[in-house]
Amino acid sequence: MNDENDKLHDEAEEIRSGTAADSPELQEHDQLAALQKQLEEANSKALYAAAELQNARRRMEKEVSDAKAYASAGFARDMLAIKDHLDRALAAVGDDLRADKTAANFLAGIESTARELDQVFSRNGISRVEAKGQPLDPHKHQAMIEIPSDEVEPGTIVEEMQAGYVMKDRLLRPALVGVARKP
Repeated sequence: MNDENDKLHDEAEEIRSGTAADSPELQEHDQLAALQKQLEEANSKALYAAAELQNARRRMEKEVSDAKAYASAGFARDMLAIKDHLDRALAAVGDDLRADKTAANFLAGIESTARELDQVFSRNGISRVEAKGQPLDPHKHQAMIEIPSDEVEPGTIVEEMQAGYVMKDRLLRPALVGVARKP
């Protein structure tokens, strides 16, 4: 029985060696398929890496652009206090002081300074936030008080206590406002 098994085993080996699995053409085909799969994976990884690099480049360019555009935002916020003081000083001047020649010259200098500051703000993309008569926008306005009113819709700004400013599209300071409510 052992001889019979050995004989069968030898026959099986002979058949196995003659099959297509052992043919060099099939082995080359399998190797080629494996190499093509590796090439496709490498191409896919290269495309992904290139896309990641492009995204990183775009993010960096946007950050650089934002840094240039808003670098002076802190300085601009500080200048708003000066603008507020000039506006309050000019608003407090009565007609009697404007009639006095010396005071009128002094006021002309203050008005000139205020105009120049407005021009500098304009050149740097700083503009005043529209408030009075507008609906309350929590992104631009900060409601300080509610004022009973039948004249306008509730939620409409009826008083501006402090002007708000934006630099290009970024809020520097919200406008402090009084908002209408039903009496």
